[in-house]
Amino acid sequence: MFSHKGKTRTDKHNLGIASLLSFVAGLVNVVGFMSVAKLTTNVTGHFAYFIDEAFLLRFSQAFHTALYIFFFFLGAFFSNFVVEIYLRIRENLVYIIPTVTEAVILSLIAIFGNTLMELHPNIIALCLLFAMGMQNSLVTSISHSVVRTTHLTGLFTDMGIEISQLFFYKDKDHKSRLIQSIKLRLTIILMFFLGGIVGGFLYKYLGIRTLLLGSFILIIGLAYDFIKIRILLSKRKHF
Repeated sequence: MFSHKGKTRTDKHNLGIASLLSFVAGLVNVVGFMSVAKLTTNVTGHFAYFIDEAFLLRFSQAFHTALYIFFFFLGAFFSNFVVEIYLRIRENLVYIIPTVTEAVILSLIAIFGNTLMELHPNIIALCLLFAMGMQNSLVTSISHSVVRTTHLTGLFTDMGIEISQLFFYKDKDHKSRLIQSIKLRLTIILMFFLGGIVGGFLYKYLGIRTLLLGSFILIIGLAYDFIKIRILLSKRKHF
């Protein structure tokens, strides 16, 4: 799911990572917004806010909005920088540091979030945007841009294009690829919504500590990959 890259990566791997990470992104999106009333999984809306604040000459608010955009970019940069380093050392470990870093960030915000909401709420938004930038960069890199999990605009656009193409492309192979791609995008959308619903429900009881669920899911995903790889290596040694 995480560890396969390039030619060894299959539609099943993409479906697995899409389900896991889009659920986490949906959860972070809702919990982040409920906590600090900021968009924390994408930066599209922040550009509009930035321009609005700049035109109103509210430069302090405009600066903070620009920081939100920059931290998403910084997360994407950091994630791919680590991926490129590990591609030259040990390719099957490219996903570990970005995923563990994201899990740590979510855990720290969950633990210290109530204090931060009173003193420095912007730190919560910046950290979550950094984490989501990392996640989007990582999954884009290891899936060769097939999977994106932190926002839905492009997904609905691509799915609309592909569904329309079903009416025009009749050859079996092309149609099969289209259906597989639509299935992947639907999975991401549904899991994003499910993550948001679960996040909103749990927030009523746990508050920002709901982010611990996202961290837990990421660690479970890593553990699953690690155990699966060990089992496969063990089987190869015995044959």
